[in-house]
Amino acid sequence: MFVQVCLYFYCKCLWRCLKFVVRKLTGRCELQRICYNTKPGAARTMKIEASLKGSKSKRLQTSVSVHPDAIEKTIDDIMELKRINPDINPQLGVSLQACLLQIVGYRNLIAEVEKLRREPYDSENPRHEEMLLKLWKCLKPNSPLKARISKQWCEIGFQGDDPKTDFRGMGLLGLYNLVYFAEWDTEIAQQVLCDSLQPKYSYSFAIVGINITDLAYNLLVSGALKTHFYNVAPEAPTLTHFQQTFCYLMHEFHKFWIEEDPLDIMEFNRVREKFHKRILKQLQNPEMALCPHFAASESLINM
Repeated sequence: MFVQVCLYFYCKCLWRCLKFVVRKLTGRCELQRICYNTKPGAARTMKIEASLKGSKSKRLQTSVSVHPDAIEKTIDDIMELKRINPDINPQLGVSLQACLLQIVGYRNLIAEVEKLRREPYDSENPRHEEMLLKLWKCLKPNSPLKARISKQWCEIGFQGDDPKTDFRGMGLLGLYNLVYFAEWDTEIAQQVLCDSLQPKYSYSFAIVGINITDLAYNLLVSGALKTHFYNVAPEAPTLTHFQQTFCYLMHEFHKFWIEEDPLDIMEFNRVREKFHKRILKQLQNPEMALCPHFAASESLINM
């Protein structure tokens, strides 16, 4: 243990000395070298994030958790602390701002998603009920719901005659994602639902959607989705980006389920875990963007 501690501090000191030497040789600090030598996207933003968090300066360490409105002032502070002339290096401020917007935005997105996850479904809340009914209308436009409490809910993959009990694990987040999928990717959502009702590949559409919501949530909180979001969101990733990612995961899991050709629904956990590992492996690639049709804005190119 003592040797490991000594080795840690030795490596840390060696790294700081190396950075000092490189700065003297190049005339640029680490932040400048990252921005000038790494193209925009996850590779750059994650290096900037690691550099700021690993700095010996508290001001730099806390810059990754400032309020979005304070980012511009934070950039000025960083430039001043690093003794960088913004008139000589105008592009650096733009690049750092783009990175900080993504970093801070990711933290705020986690907070927003967590808030939805913790909010329970309330059948007395008109907004909640309206969203639930919208889900039915989007998925079954030609089959009117005969009653709010009805066995018909099983037709879209809920477990009983009242869906509110199925949202306990993911709260409103599960409903938000299902509604987004059904409303904005309607054709795909209806096809996935139709396929899920086939005896050979049968599974409960809504329950699986809530389960995939849990998978997306864990990818977000663990930081695994940084690669994807930093590549697709030119600035701060939003709840919409998260919901688009859910749509992608839902569709990909459906295809993966069919490819795996499970014997029955009892193999769900095995297939889900295998799918989870595949997504994690993809996200280890700094160039990875899970949703090709939600590609990053071209404005990223010039940042």
